[in-house]
Amino acid sequence: MHSLFQRFGVGLGSVILICVATWLLGMVLAPNLMMLDFSLRPNLMPAQIGGPDDRYTLVNFTALFSDPVHRGIFLKTIWASALVMAATFVVTYPMAYWLAKVAQRKAVAFVTVALIIPFWINEVLRTLAWYILLAFNGPLNVVLTSLGVIDAPVRWFGDVGVLAGMVYAYILFMLFPVYNSISTLDSAQVEAARNLGASTLQIHRRIVIPHAKAGIATGCVFTFMLAAGSYVAPALLGAPGSRWFTEIIYNWFFEGGNWNRGAAYALVLLALCMAVVMAALRIFRVNLADVAK
Repeated sequence: MHSLFQRFGVGLGSVILICVATWLLGMVLAPNLMMLDFSLRPNLMPAQIGGPDDRYTLVNFTALFSDPVHRGIFLKTIWASALVMAATFVVTYPMAYWLAKVAQRKAVAFVTVALIIPFWINEVLRTLAWYILLAFNGPLNVVLTSLGVIDAPVRWFGDVGVLAGMVYAYILFMLFPVYNSISTLDSAQVEAARNLGASTLQIHRRIVIPHAKAGIATGCVFTFMLAAGSYVAPALLGAPGSRWFTEIIYNWFFEGGNWNRGAAYALVLLALCMAVVMAALRIFRVNLADVAK
């Protein structure tokens, strides 16, 4: 706080501090406290609210873990989000390294613009484009059948469709943090390792990846949290057997009318995301300051 006032002055520094505090209290703390209050109360009729039955209880949380269907969907969302995170890293890491250390400046600018332009379109429309691409009579099946790769059209909707749609939707959230970290690596270190006989795999495992661990941690955190909290991709590209936990939360709020149960489920998902953030920081041995950079 002292550095804030020293840099911007007492007047402007106070305004910035008030704006940040207002945002944290009004947009972060207050909604989550309200959701916590909802989750700890039973779902009652309006006339029963404030009566003897309106008391704090953990029934909404225990309902999740006692329901085998919802518990299975929750666990599936966890590992499926981790799979999306891993697949996105595998796809983006070679591209990030190429952009940071191999490509010319014009190529970097062209690829960056080409990647950003599609994201000017609404996420729903981009997901609908994947819906058309993966349709039973869509372009992907037409091309694969014409090339003889498959004998008959395949129904890609389900886990495969959701995975493809999410990797595409969140690719930039992994690409740019990893690219920014790799771009700060001194190329002389890579050349020295290559001159000493290190293989490409050894160079990336011992030099590039350790140097880019903060960017990798940031990308993994962003990608996992976005995947775990996604609703559009599972709803449009999923199948009955590939439901996402966010769909269950949506159903409790807007179809079942049980805001208390939906709030409890949402808090469990929030706690999961926070645990993943802490675990990623610990695994990559970075702190929040490194991630913020």
